[in-house]
Amino acid sequence: MAFLEVEKGKRVYYEHYRGDKTPVVLVHCWGGTAQLWNSTLSALLSAGHEVVRLDQRGCGQSDKDFSDASIGAIASDVVALVEHCGLAKPVINGWSLGGAVAMEAGSRLGDNVSGLVLTGAATPRFTPTEGWPYGNDRQGSEDNLALMAVDRPAVMKGIADACFAKPVSPELAAWAWSQFALNGPVAEQSLRELLDIDQRQLAREFDRPVLVVAGDEDAFVPYDGVLAAVDLFPSARLVKMEGCGHAPNMENPSAYNAELLSFLQEIGEGADARQGDA
Repeated sequence: MAFLEVEKGKRVYYEHYRGDKTPVVLVHCWGGTAQLWNSTLSALLSAGHEVVRLDQRGCGQSDKDFSDASIGAIASDVVALVEHCGLAKPVINGWSLGGAVAMEAGSRLGDNVSGLVLTGAATPRFTPTEGWPYGNDRQGSEDNLALMAVDRPAVMKGIADACFAKPVSPELAAWAWSQFALNGPVAEQSLRELLDIDQRQLAREFDRPVLVVAGDEDAFVPYDGVLAAVDLFPSARLVKMEGCGHAPNMENPSAYNAELLSFLQEIGEGADARQGDA
């Protein structure tokens, strides 16, 4: 177990696994934990990749009493971990709200990032606005936020269950809920911010390779918005996970991991080619 102090007296939990291939930073969905990446982590380690995964502020084993749990603050933690762990040109993989974090962190890392993976990502926008008719129902999110003050366990279970488009094993469903049960009220800051954050310009300016992986039955990030989002990036490739919802990394881990490893191999081969030219 390891912790990094990122705000005075406040720490985030992280894990750092060594490897010889392209480093990957795993940023979990809103309210979840790094453990939800277990299947993905196993595949990355088996393939020889260096991996860092963290619990966001207010989630999992990270401290719960942060004064700032905004998307920007979480992105600053990702950047700090990249620097602290000495990662060279990592790929940032952000799932759901973690996708918005990955977009911000990737833009801040500048030359020290190789690309992004956006998994069921709530970016560039989570709700509709002028010029962007796609997204989730804003009222539903606000209703959930209000209900958290009354019956947080029930809301967390509903969110965990809604990640899956089709029934999964009772064990997986119960375990996923157990991870969502580990967040605290401060985590709501980032979810509230997600309702209005707009990263369209960040997408247009991000000039590294991007892999977008999306379930076509995602209850949180509608697929038509995913299609529109892909077109914003200078260099992005879409993988449609048929029959999957908001958690393709858990619903169909074999297919998801194969696409992720293929993308990372392309990143690595590109880096090798650039070194050869030099």
